[in-house]
Amino acid sequence: MLKRAYDIVSHLKEYVVFAFLLVVSVLLLTLNDSRQIRTIRSLTVISLGFLQDTFGFIPDYLNLQSENRILREMNITLADEVSRLREARLENIRLRQLLGWEGREKYDYVSARIVGKTLLLMRNAITLDVGSNAGVDTDMPIVTDRGLVGRVRATSSAYSIGQILLNREIRVSAKVQRTRVDGIVRWEGGDNLSLTNVARTLDVKQGDVIITSEYSSLFPPGIRIGTVVRTTPLAGSLFQRIDIAPSVDFARLEEVFVLLYRPDTARVSLEPRGTIER
Repeated sequence: MLKRAYDIVSHLKEYVVFAFLLVVSVLLLTLNDSRQIRTIRSLTVISLGFLQDTFGFIPDYLNLQSENRILREMNITLADEVSRLREARLENIRLRQLLGWEGREKYDYVSARIVGKTLLLMRNAITLDVGSNAGVDTDMPIVTDRGLVGRVRATSSAYSIGQILLNREIRVSAKVQRTRVDGIVRWEGGDNLSLTNVARTLDVKQGDVIITSEYSSLFPPGIRIGTVVRTTPLAGSLFQRIDIAPSVDFARLEEVFVLLYRPDTARVSLEPRGTIER
């Protein structure tokens, strides 16, 4: 054991001698109070202070990185909260508008949220989160505070499928609110609806409001459909083409009402299917 320790000391004798001399030098510097030693001490303190001031930013830099990470996390959290609050405010505005719909005093209705939407085909439809359990049945009108959306086409216990006005299968008996001119509203593709079966001699102008008429067997009268944007006489025909901008923005539609309105079955069974609406 002693031999091994001796071998180690012999192998590291230069380092041992250097450490011994360094300790002795430090002791001599500490115990010596001469002018030269005081000068060396002063220079050493000044140098250490300078180095500390120069490189003291390194710990602060590391602390700043940590603080920035925490602040970024807080910013993400706050941004998410602001987004959710903004969405809640917009939803509140939409619901207030829906509650302001005049038809609620005349008809019973069920509020519904759109959970599915198809706006790319010729038979566009929406899926609602209400069904027969809420009293919803086929052919019931779907509306918003802006106007007519469409009708219920099929139901299950908890969901229903609605055909919107942008659907080739829907026909709506309608009239011009200002002049009471009657026609049939249909969709032929594009962004606008068409009011058909209107003679070119009848008074229809740009800006006229189109509403459902009392001749409708599926929809209550007086529901807003849209506004006339263009009238064009058809060459070689007694009729005119009337383009209507829908009142409802189907691309942004999120909440609707289903009117618990059932058509008069006696009337529907009597009228030839497809002559007015389908």
